[in-house]
Amino acid sequence: MKKLIAPLFLFVLFGWNLQGQTVVHISDPSVWSTNDVTKYTGQTVQFDVPFYICNNYSYRSGSYTIAPRRIFAPTNQTIPGSLEYTTIVSANPSAEVTLSGLSDYHRMGEKMEGLTVRINSANRWTLVDEPDFTGNSRDDMRAGFPSVDMHGKHTLLVCAFNLEYYLVENIGTGFGPDDSSESQRQHAKIMDALEHINADIYGFVEIEQGQAALHKLATSLTAATGHKYSYIDDGGSSYGSYTKSGYVYCSDKVAPYGNLYSNETGVSHRKKLMAFTELSSGERFIFSLNHFKAKSGTGSGDDADQGDGQGTFNASRIREAQSVLASYNNRKNYYEDEDILIMGDLNAYAKEDPIRVFTDNGMTDLHRYFHADTSYSYVFHDQAGYLDHAIANSTMLKQITGMQAYHINSDEHDSFTYDKSSDQTMFRSSDHDPVLVGLALGKNLSTDSDYSAERCKVELIDEQLHIDNAKGGYYRIYNIMGTLLMDGNITQADYTLVLNTTTGLYILDIYVENTVKQVKLFIP
Repeated sequence: MKKLIAPLFLFVLFGWNLQGQTVVHISDPSVWSTNDVTKYTGQTVQFDVPFYICNNYSYRSGSYTIAPRRIFAPTNQTIPGSLEYTTIVSANPSAEVTLSGLSDYHRMGEKMEGLTVRINSANRWTLVDEPDFTGNSRDDMRAGFPSVDMHGKHTLLVCAFNLEYYLVENIGTGFGPDDSSESQRQHAKIMDALEHINADIYGFVEIEQGQAALHKLATSLTAATGHKYSYIDDGGSSYGSYTKSGYVYCSDKVAPYGNLYSNETGVSHRKKLMAFTELSSGERFIFSLNHFKAKSGTGSGDDADQGDGQGTFNASRIREAQSVLASYNNRKNYYEDEDILIMGDLNAYAKEDPIRVFTDNGMTDLHRYFHADTSYSYVFHDQAGYLDHAIANSTMLKQITGMQAYHINSDEHDSFTYDKSSDQTMFRSSDHDPVLVGLALGKNLSTDSDYSAERCKVELIDEQLHIDNAKGGYYRIYNIMGTLLMDGNITQADYTLVLNTTTGLYILDIYVENTVKQVKLFIP
């Protein structure tokens, strides 16, 4: 993907507000370091740019880790082991600050504006005045997941969701629920999430082997929604706490086509293929559901940690990715369709080798396609990224209206899990966020433009954004947190847009004819 990166400059301006406090301005949060405030040690300062909650693990004591940008896993943003990777590894910790004195509970990703603090040291500050919080709150999540109708109106909604050891038969094994009370709370939290999502097809990973767990969720969804839900019976039985991947679907909307195919390369029962036909249109697609080998443990040989950020068992995950492609190529004639949507927990971030197995073979990473480099579904040690993927081949891409990760889990403190609290809401129902994809099967969601995103030109002059050669497409502008700020149709070949934004780094996506161009804009 070709990128146009506007020049970036780092400078700190300061003056005095009416209370005599130093006002600190950070012109470029992407390269800011806490070293820049060392000279203010012992002073009270106010920042005129927002900060974000990056870690809430110590929220009970009023302590949070914050930064003027969301911190992302290095291999989610760039090629493992590259110079840019090394730069991000170094830059991430230098951007974070421990802030004490906050009241109430706040989720990771919430934005703080009007932050006034006392600088105790470069990376330890004390709150002076409570800031204004906006975005990514529980209320925002309760209002529903962001629209998947970004490129047309969907007729089917597909959801892939890691359920973090959803067990119903063999509880008390040390994995998943320890007793019936915990099992009940786990089920209640997951069902609250699924009722909010209301998908037509679910792909679940980390769900108990056998049929009882799938049956329970299908039955519960039928009761909750009034629509008939069924599941794909793989013929297996439960065995201890071992989990698998499995499908639940709304039989009022879709029907399975052909037989389930299980790919046993690597970890068993965790890579499946199933085709579904939309009843209203008769159109079909192949849904590849996967859960790759985890990064944890000690690998040997080519599975040893190579020190490039990809962790252990990377070679095994590469082989699993290759086997998914091979399975698809072997089964697409059987399913009589070429459209494939690959989803699930691949235990690899966006730029890691297993994901590049797919993208190097012409497939599209939907997180990147719809959200540039701001998407995430998982947070580990302050760093956001996505292990939970949605990947499409070229024929499938034309029928996809949009994709979203629903942030009900990754930004929450783990004290709200079913085994640590009495909470039965969807928040922290798992450690992974569900990923949602909108489909309009049989549609060609291309625009009628003769242009392509790669050919378009972007120029920022003062506060006017000039977009040329993209007529018939549309644009979306995000802040560095991934919040959508502006979007619209590009109606002219020489389209001009007035930007009403504050100083900072922004991401512009331009979509034309199923191509996308990503541009990073710096507003001085």
